[in-house]
Amino acid sequence: MVMCARRRDALPRPARPSDRSAMTATTPHPISRFPVPEIRDLPEDIRSRILAVQEKSGFVPNVFLVLAHRPDEFRAFFAYHDSLMDKKGNLTKAEREMIVVATSQANHCQYCVVAHGAILRIRAKHPLLADQVAINHRKADITPRQRAMLDFAMKVSAQSHAVDEQDFEALRQHGFDMDDVWDIAAITAFFGLSNRMANVTSMRPNDEFYSLGRQQPER
Repeated sequence: MVMCARRRDALPRPARPSDRSAMTATTPHPISRFPVPEIRDLPEDIRSRILAVQEKSGFVPNVFLVLAHRPDEFRAFFAYHDSLMDKKGNLTKAEREMIVVATSQANHCQYCVVAHGAILRIRAKHPLLADQVAINHRKADITPRQRAMLDFAMKVSAQSHAVDEQDFEALRQHGFDMDDVWDIAAITAFFGLSNRMANVTSMRPNDEFYSLGRQQPER
């Protein structure tokens, strides 16, 4: 009886290339260790969002397919994502992506570094910036203000217990207000969750991300 119970409760085997639901049309490789639903089988609101993203970008980022495994959590995840990354404020959209790239590298998250690196290149119109920020933001082609922002984000990511008033003062000296500090911390914390789920699921970056934003913009 114990042996049978263990077999029923056992974790599912990792998806293999023969498992069509775990792959996309653009890659023969599994994109998750967990079951990946077919788009046609998803709730209408989630299906509509994914199809809208596909229409805009020309492909479906794998994060949408992987997280659709749990629809309620998908909705909560992207609601918080949008509230942080699309809001208006003193942080530009490119700066928000810098935070994601720098802290995701610190968390060894391949998916987020690759995917958000592509978005950063596009937002900043700078084909070198994402690689620079991912490798060492202190040597990247960024402003002192942005360097202070990323210094704080990296501390929140690795040593949030050590954040103190001196960190706040350093940000104030670069013109950041308390709402900005909250945004930096919240983006860092949210993507800490995202990084860990991407790593546990073995979420694979779409091949398309690697080449996006690599060309120098025309002047």
